Amino acid sequence: MSFVENHSIDYKSLRLVVGAKSNLHDLAETCVCFANAQGGTIVVGIEDGHTDPPVNQKINEDDVNKVITRLRSLTDGVGIANPDIVTHQNSGQYFLFKVLPSSRTIATTSSGKVFIRITDKCYPVSSDELTNMAAEKNAFQWELIAALKVSMKQADPKEISSFLQGITNSSKVSDFIKSKTAEEILQHYQLLTPEGLLTNLGVLWLGNPSQRARLSYPLTVQYIVYNDRDEKIRKKDWHFHQLNPKDLLLEIEREAIELTYTSEIPDGLFRKQIRNYPKEVIRELLVNAFAHKRYTISGDIFIEVYPDRLIITNPGGLPLGITKENILHERHRRNPHLIQTLHDLNLMEGEGSGYDLVYEKLGRDAKPLPEIDSTLTKMSVTIHAGVVDKEVLSILDYVDRHFSLTQREFITFGIIPRQRKILPTQLAQKLQLPIEDRIRDWIGSLVNQNIVVTRGVKKGTEYLLNPDLFAQAKLDLKPSLKTIEPFKLELLIEEDLKHNGKSKISELAGRQPDVPEADIRKAVYRMAKQGLLLPFGGKRNRSYTLAKRK
Repeated sequence: MSFVENHSIDYKSLRLVVGAKSNLHDLAETCVCFANAQGGTIVVGIEDGHTDPPVNQKINEDDVNKVITRLRSLTDGVGIANPDIVTHQNSGQYFLFKVLPSSRTIATTSSGKVFIRITDKCYPVSSDELTNMAAEKNAFQWELIAALKVSMKQADPKEISSFLQGITNSSKVSDFIKSKTAEEILQHYQLLTPEGLLTNLGVLWLGNPSQRARLSYPLTVQYIVYNDRDEKIRKKDWHFHQLNPKDLLLEIEREAIELTYTSEIPDGLFRKQIRNYPKEVIRELLVNAFAHKRYTISGDIFIEVYPDRLIITNPGGLPLGITKENILHERHRRNPHLIQTLHDLNLMEGEGSGYDLVYEKLGRDAKPLPEIDSTLTKMSVTIHAGVVDKEVLSILDYVDRHFSLTQREFITFGIIPRQRKILPTQLAQKLQLPIEDRIRDWIGSLVNQNIVVTRGVKKGTEYLLNPDLFAQAKLDLKPSLKTIEPFKLELLIEEDLKHNGKSKISELAGRQPDVPEADIRKAVYRMAKQGLLLPFGGKRNRSYTLAKRK
């Protein structure tokens, strides 16, 4: 058993569940969380940070029964099953039980509170989100329903053979799964019920076109190309349900030739070809559209290609708990079995959103980060085609050739050259990190390897490129006043006031457009405090002049 908490498993101390200090209300909320998501397992008797129960810890069966009975009284719409006492190899005991997903109703505590499990945490659901949650309920269960009553014998034999071959040849599938019979493999991936009927997910993968067409809202795609006047110049759609998700994905990649176009940029004595849209980004976004589509509402997946951008839109907004501000870190799966299948067939990066890969690949090509827009009924992702800054691209290429960075470090480094310098608060915002301290996990070895240097202290700390490193690289970089050192900026302000006389901060900033106004403001306040500048007027119209030197 894995001892890491995630979307489907949670660990609780025995002291918090049994005895005088027990708090079953907290445990009841965890049960509600799992029931409103996709179910899960709760393990009681293992302390935080430990991988085994205390030595010789014993579990009383009566206590387990009392806990389960009490939890059922403290919750509504929660199914609790299979309580079991387990003896660890260190002779300590713990117990566990399963929380079943509530398929039709919204699970609540006995006091009416609603929670949902997202990654390894429970989140309260507000009254405004209940409508979205009710819609998600149907989406969660869509995969497992066998509404069409199609038997395995009625499925397309070629599709079955192709699917099994893909699983057998996959490096992401364990030998244990590969050793199962054909029916057991299909049941493992929830394509087949124990009664031998294809689930909705099974029809999507293994059915023939007429069977797929009978799904309430099957997988359909429109591909549209526009010119620079926003006029449609090419359109292709997939509405006839001929292809399973894998074949449809490969067909779109073959047909979407506009997504393979490149731009040419100078690279020393040569020219370098940069794809408008990195291949890995296209694959990940298309697979995400398939995987996170809400199959319980009507609508096509749209792929719209403009001269300067690509927009992919799929029916159904972001899953509950996921926003454009946390999509880089949070993981919540609307169609978990479809996602697992796509992952095991080597069609997607992982079982999460895959946006870490998207951020990394766009960062490597010095492209803007994706723009995400989500409503209750649809979600769209916009990727821009152009290179932001050719200088930044040469910096990224140099670092990629000479240093070994993790994915997180490259995502972080891809931001810093574009900004020239950046505060920890600003970097945390771009990386969607709620706490500045967590930047250390992302800045990683960039500072230790002297790729990035810091300037300032505490909240005034700034991250910027190491000028010594890139001077050695001879990349012919243009200097920028954005990174001017504080004492040099003070000299620049002093020289400005000598020539222009008494000035407001906004006037100083207007005459130095390459220097951030915030930096000029800090420098002016610092110089005034040191007596180098004299202020005049009130706060709104305050201006400054040079103090007379003694």
